[in-house]
Amino acid sequence: MEAVSVVGDDLRETSDGPRLVGGRCRACGAVAFPRPSSCARCTGDDIEERLLADRGRLWTFTVQNFLPKAPYDGWAEFTPYGVGYVELDGEVLVESRLLASSAAGLRIGAPLHLVLEEYGADASGAPLTTFAFAVDGVPA
Repeated sequence: MEAVSVVGDDLRETSDGPRLVGGRCRACGAVAFPRPSSCARCTGDDIEERLLADRGRLWTFTVQNFLPKAPYDGWAEFTPYGVGYVELDGEVLVESRLLASSAAGLRIGAPLHLVLEEYGADASGAPLTTFAFAVDGVPA
């Protein structure tokens, strides 16, 4: 798989779709997201870039039902959104937005896939995009 563009330090757009960029410690094999400068397990500093799996399972979740405090930079008209931890192939838990505005349709263990989500606009009107996870079978 070839990375075709950089969306941000933690995200790549590839020919197979978006992928999160984590790190793997060459000394002990621990995987982390975002990519750390040193390993939380063994304190080693030989961390290689690793494209993480684009699929996982919902580990736990909640729904953000009120406008977050600053530095929230999303849409002016607030819409509730899911937030949860996604386990990627047993290698790492990732905290992420979930494409859900209520708990209906979310369940622990549900299969999820990585998507890009537009969540606001900057001062010039350019879209702000981040990663999120969607329940398999539910379009992004």
